[in-house]
Amino acid sequence: MNLRSTLDFLLYGWLQAESLNQRARFVDHSRETFDAVFDTCERIAREKYAPFNRLVDTHEPHFDGEKVILPQATHDAQKAYAESGMLSAAQDYDMGGMQLPYTIEAAANSFFAMASVSIGSGMLTTGNANLLMVHGNALQKEVFAKNEFSGRFSGTMCLSEPQAGSSLSDVTTRAIPDGADFEAEPLGARYRLKGNKMWISSGEHELTENIIHLVLAKIPGPDGKLIAGTRGISLFIVPKKLVDTKGELTGVRNDVALAGLNHKLGWRGTTNTLLNFGEGKYPVDAEAGAVGYLVGKPHEGLRCMFHMMNEARIGVGLAATMLGMAGYHASLDYAKNRPQGRPVGQGGKDASAPQVRIIEHADVRRMLLAQKSYCEGALALELYCARLVDEQHTAEPQAADDARMLLEVLTPIAKSWPSEWCLEANSLAIQVHGGYGYTRDFPVEQYWRDNRLNMIHEGTHGIQATDLLGRKVLMEGGRGLTLLTAKIQVTIEKAMQHAAFIGQAQALSLALMQVTSTTQAAWATRNPQDALANAVPYMQAFGHTVLAWIWLDVAVASQNLSATNSVAARAGIQGAAAYFYAYELPKITAWLSVVESRNLLCANLPEEAF
Repeated sequence: MNLRSTLDFLLYGWLQAESLNQRARFVDHSRETFDAVFDTCERIAREKYAPFNRLVDTHEPHFDGEKVILPQATHDAQKAYAESGMLSAAQDYDMGGMQLPYTIEAAANSFFAMASVSIGSGMLTTGNANLLMVHGNALQKEVFAKNEFSGRFSGTMCLSEPQAGSSLSDVTTRAIPDGADFEAEPLGARYRLKGNKMWISSGEHELTENIIHLVLAKIPGPDGKLIAGTRGISLFIVPKKLVDTKGELTGVRNDVALAGLNHKLGWRGTTNTLLNFGEGKYPVDAEAGAVGYLVGKPHEGLRCMFHMMNEARIGVGLAATMLGMAGYHASLDYAKNRPQGRPVGQGGKDASAPQVRIIEHADVRRMLLAQKSYCEGALALELYCARLVDEQHTAEPQAADDARMLLEVLTPIAKSWPSEWCLEANSLAIQVHGGYGYTRDFPVEQYWRDNRLNMIHEGTHGIQATDLLGRKVLMEGGRGLTLLTAKIQVTIEKAMQHAAFIGQAQALSLALMQVTSTTQAAWATRNPQDALANAVPYMQAFGHTVLAWIWLDVAVASQNLSATNSVAARAGIQGAAAYFYAYELPKITAWLSVVESRNLLCANLPEEAF
C-alpha cells in the first residue's frame, strides 16, 4: 500500500478515528474534513518539500556575518506549511485553530516528514506554543503562542548546555530579577539571563518575524548561589526581538547571539545552533543580560518543559518512522525495476537465461519485508499514541486518566523504537540498492544520515531506557504496565478466535510473561545500579513486545478489509505481522536474559580493560 492507503486503513479500519467526531470538541468534523486536510498536506508535501530534499541537504545554512542564509525553497515550504493551518491544527477555534484530533494532526504531518524531514515543519514551534497554552499566563498565550500558531513567530526549546549535555542538573545559565518591580511586567516576571545553550534546532534564521526561545535557567538564591540539581530550574520566554503587549516588534533586538552553526551528518536543511544569552553583543539597555519572562512559577521549569519534551518525543518517533518509510518505498521501487542475477535452482548458472528483477530473490524480499514490518508497525504505534493523546484530553475522566498513564509508559518506546529500527530499515534500503545505495545518485543514503540523529534527538537511547525501567514501569505502583498488559490481553483473546493468529497470540502471551517477570527480577535487589545496568536491552525487548502487540492487533483488524480494499493489502499486513513474529520477537529472550540475571559485566569491567 502507498502511504495514503496505509493511513486510511490504520486510522479508519483500525483506530476508528471517525468515532472521535462524536465528542463535543470534534463534532464539526467528519471523515470528509479529515480527508480534505490530508489532501492539502499531501499536495504541499509533494510540491514544496519532496522536490527540494536533496537541495537543502547540499546547500547547508550559512552565516554571512549578519544573518543565517537558507535556500528560498525552505522559505517557501515554511510559508506553505503555516498557511495550511497545521501549526494550530489541534487548537481551539478562537486561537485560529481547527480543533482537529491530534490523531489526525499526527497523520497529516507524516506527509511532510516523508517528503523532507530536513526542511522541517513546525514540531518545535507547535510544541513551544502548546506548552505556553498550558503553563503561560493570559498575555503570554495571546502575544507569543497565538503568533506562533499563525506562523508569524517560530519557537525553540533551549535545554542543553555545552558543558552539561543531557545532564540538566548541571545547567548554569542564570536568571536575575530585572529591577525592583520585575514581577509587575504584564508579559511575566522579567529577568535577565546569562549563559550558553547548545544543539538548538532552528535557533537562528530569517524564516519568521521573530523566534521565541523557551530557556531553562536557574534563579540564584539569596546567597547568590545556584540551587544544585534540577530543583532550581525555572523556565523563561526569551524572544529574539522584544515585543510589546500587543505582540508588535519594538525594534529592539534582544541579547541573544548566534555563537556558531553545528554542521551535522544529516538534517542539514535545518539550522542547529550554539546560542549565547546575555553576552553583550546586542545590549538591550544599560543592564546586562537577555530579557526573559518567567513561565509558571520559579523552580518549576522542568515540569513545564516536560510538557513540550514528551510531545517532541512522539514527533521524533514519527520523523524516524517516515524516514524509514521513505527508504522502504524507494528500495521497493528499485527492487521491482532492477534486473540482476537468476533464480537459485532455476537455471541460476545458465548465463544465457534472462535476468530477473532483484525482488524475485528471497534475501531481497527478506530485507523488504523487514523494512515493511519496522516502518508500518512504527507508524501504527505512533498513531496509537496520538489517539491516546486525544483520549487523555476528551474522554470520560477514568478513560482519560488511563490514557495518560498508558502514554507515560509508551512514550519512551514511541521515541526510541522507531529511531532504532526505522534506522535499520534505512540501512537495509541501502543494501537493497547495493553499491548504488552508497552513492548520492539515490536518496537512500540521505535518509539514513537524516535518521541517525533520532536515536540522540530529545533524549538518547540510554536516557529513554532509564526513564522506562527506572521510572515509567514503576509509576503509581506499576499501574501503566498493568494497563498495557490488560490491553495486550484483549488483543490476544481476539486473535485466539482466528485460527491463522493462534500461534502469534500464544507467542505474544509468552513474551508478555517474560517482560513482566524480568521487570520484577531487575528490581529484585531494589538496587538501581543492578536494575539499570541493562536498561537498553530491557527497552529493546519491551519495545519489540509492544510492536508485536500492535502488529497482531492490526492484523486482526485487517480481516475486515473488503475486496475493494485489495486482497493484496491484507496479505501485506498479515505477512509483515508474520515476519515480525518469526524473525523479530524471538530476539527478546537474549535481551531479557542479561536484565533478568542483573548482569554487571559492562558496569564492572575496569576502565583500563577497554
